[in-house]
Amino acid sequence: MDVLIAGAGPTGLTLGIDLARRGLGVRVIDKASGHFAGSRGDGLQPRTLEVFEDLGVLDAVLAQGSLAATVRVHLDGTHVMDRRMAERLEATPDVPYPNAWVLGQSQTAGVLRDRLAELGVRVELGTALVDFTQDEDGVTARLSTGETVRASYLVGADGGRSTVRRALGVPFQGTTDETVRMLLGDVAADGLDHAWGYWFARADAPQVGVGLSPLPGTPGLFQFNAPLLEDDDEASLDTLQGKLDACGAGVRLTRLDWSTVWRPNIRLAERFRVGRVFLTGDAAHVHPPTGGQGLNTGVQDAYNLGWKLADGSPELLDSYEDERRATAQKVLAVSSELLRKHREGAADAHERGANTRQLDVSYRTAEGRIVAGDRAPDAPVTDSNGRTVRLFDLYRGPHATHLTFGAPAPDTPHAYAVLRPGQTPTGPHVIDTHGHAYRAYDASDGTCLLIRPDGYLGRRH
Repeated sequence: MDVLIAGAGPTGLTLGIDLARRGLGVRVIDKASGHFAGSRGDGLQPRTLEVFEDLGVLDAVLAQGSLAATVRVHLDGTHVMDRRMAERLEATPDVPYPNAWVLGQSQTAGVLRDRLAELGVRVELGTALVDFTQDEDGVTARLSTGETVRASYLVGADGGRSTVRRALGVPFQGTTDETVRMLLGDVAADGLDHAWGYWFARADAPQVGVGLSPLPGTPGLFQFNAPLLEDDDEASLDTLQGKLDACGAGVRLTRLDWSTVWRPNIRLAERFRVGRVFLTGDAAHVHPPTGGQGLNTGVQDAYNLGWKLADGSPELLDSYEDERRATAQKVLAVSSELLRKHREGAADAHERGANTRQLDVSYRTAEGRIVAGDRAPDAPVTDSNGRTVRLFDLYRGPHATHLTFGAPAPDTPHAYAVLRPGQTPTGPHVIDTHGHAYRAYDASDGTCLLIRPDGYLGRRH
C-alpha cells in the first residue's frame, strides 16, 4: 500500500480521490462508526469548486447545492430589508465559478465518497489508528481492528484532536476563547420560505441575533446560528427556540436534526510533515467558522499533497509544508479578522469579500502580475476540430500541462500550444481565438508555461 489516510472528512476523501485516480494504493480509515450527518462547513469557495471540477465531482455538487440565499432581515419581528453576504459576480473567461456555493458538509462528503468508490476505494468505518512507527522506507501502523499495516506514507486528516499530530508530538499553537460560544444546528421551521435566509434580532441590537440559512437538498431544513450564553442549556431544541423567541421572531421550530456548540478556536500546527507522515485539514489548522475557510483550506491541502506523494521526490514533499503552512497562516488571519468584527458587532461582520474565495492563494516567490506559484486561470480556446474548449479542460487530470504561446507545443504528453488568432492548429494545438489566454497569463509570443497538476504555475520562461 502506498498511502494510509486517517480521517474520512472532506480533506481525507479529496486526497483519497486524487491518489486513487493516479493509480496509487490507498486506504481511508475513520474511527467513527457512521458517517457524519450535519451541515457544519456548508460554504464551498470558488477555488474549491475548481478543484472539484478536476476531480470529477463538480456536477454532483452543483446539482445538490445552490448559491447563498438572500437574507430577509427582521427586527422585533418586522421585515425591514433584504441583504446578501457577498455580491453575486458574473463568470468571466478566467474565473468560471466566481461565487461561493452552499452545500451541507455531510452532503459534500457523500459526493466525495461516491467518487472515491467509483475509483475502487471505500471508507473503512470503525477503524481507528492506534499508533504507528516510521523508518526510512515507510510507516507501520496499528489499527483498532487488530490489523497492522505497512504504507509508504501516512496522512493525518483526523481533525483538530488528531491522533496523528499528537503521536508526532507536533505543537498545535494558538488559542481557544472560552468566553465566546456559538450555537449551530440543523432545524426545521414552520412558515419559512426555503428560498430565503433569515436574520432575526431586536431593533436596539440589530447585529446580535439568530441566523437561519436554508440548506439546499434538504427540504425545509435551515442552519441555525446564534450566540450561546453561559447559563443556557446545551444545544437542545428548547434552547434554540428560546433564542428565536427572544428576538420576537414569531417562528416555531419543529425539528432539530444536528447541533453543536463551537468556541473560537484558532490553531496552527508547528509542522505539517515529519518524515513520511503528513498533516492536513483540521489536523494541521483549525479555524473559526467566520468566512467559511476551514473545509476549503483542507481540500486545498489535499489537492496540493496528492501529486507530490505520487511523485515522491524529496524536494516536492518538502514543498508541501512550505506552501500550505504559509497559506493556512494567511487564511487564519482572514478568519480571525472576521471573528473580531463579529465580536464587536461591526456593520460589515457578515459581509464576505474576495479574500475569502481562495482564488488569490499563491505560492509565488517573485513579483509580477502572474508568476510561478500563482493560480493558473481558465480561458476559452478553439481546438483543431473547431470546437471551443477551456484551458481547464486541457489541465483536467493528474498530469502537468505545457503551454507555449505563439509556437508549437513541446513534444511531450499533454502539451498544448496556444496559437495566435488566425493560425490553423494542427495536432494538439489550440487557438486563442479572442486573446483571452494571452491576457489571462500576461503572455506574449514565445512565453512558455508549465502548469502543475494542482492548477498552479510551476514555471514561466
